[in-house]
Amino acid sequence: MKYKDYYQALGVERNATTADIKKAYRKLAHMYHPDISKDPKGEEKFKEVAEAYATLKDDEKRKEYDDLGRRPAGQEFSPPPSWQQEFGAGASAFDDVDLADILKSFRPGARGAGRQQSRASMQMPGDDYSVNVDIALEKVYSGGETDVTVELPEYDEHGLPHRVERTFRVTIPKGASQGQRLRLAGKGGPGRNGGKAGDLYVVLNLAPHRLYRVSGHDLSLDLPLAPWEAALGTTVEIPTPGGKVELTIKAGTSSGQRMRLAKRGLPRADDAAGDLYVVIQIVVPKHLSARDEALYRQLAAQTDFHPRAHFNREMS
Repeated sequence: MKYKDYYQALGVERNATTADIKKAYRKLAHMYHPDISKDPKGEEKFKEVAEAYATLKDDEKRKEYDDLGRRPAGQEFSPPPSWQQEFGAGASAFDDVDLADILKSFRPGARGAGRQQSRASMQMPGDDYSVNVDIALEKVYSGGETDVTVELPEYDEHGLPHRVERTFRVTIPKGASQGQRLRLAGKGGPGRNGGKAGDLYVVLNLAPHRLYRVSGHDLSLDLPLAPWEAALGTTVEIPTPGGKVELTIKAGTSSGQRMRLAKRGLPRADDAAGDLYVVIQIVVPKHLSARDEALYRQLAAQTDFHPRAHFNREMS
């Protein structure tokens, strides 16, 4: 019989707790699951991990395994006398037997079976899960329902994970914020033996917007202006989440200047609202017609405006 190092297979110490073993198994089972892993040896590793977990998660089987002592993985060894007495066989009878098969059926007496049956019938609550979901800014502004499709791990009767796609109708509250968690009670992992199902937490992530930058409930919007609009002043129509509004630009407005539109940002849960900040960006045409170029040269030749006049004072 060849020795198998189950602790090494799960990557845990021999004094690991049951919780540590379970955590390690779930991580590795997900990594090497045939439906997920691209590792050519993924299926083989998955079976090794499942075999190790099947023994170490059971207190009695783990004790019997630990009683074998510690040996290099793959080393040939003979079973201890207690095993031979249990199965009424000599050491040679175990030559072609797999260690996992022996541990699977070891000590099937009434005392052990009773405890095993008690554990098997124990109600186990399902796992809670958390998923990040991108939500459009417009949906956060107005609130309402949206469908959320996620892949959740579920475990079969053997404790093996499988990815299952599920769709939920989620209500986005008006005034929701970045990172807010919405709890869907009973929509997480299923319970076992009649145990209560876990919860699913939907974490809202505001998807990037083509116009607005989000900071809490405040929004920022870049407003491009032509040089003459900034110099002479004008009235422009700008978009806000609640609709278009007219904004008056004063003569002599500079690039980078911020203008605050109170309560034009995202709503808050307390029925208030954030602000919308308009950031002035003076832009020039990348390509000039002959007429436009002539006008700019005429302006440059006749204007008394010198944007870097303060440099001269510093350098004199």
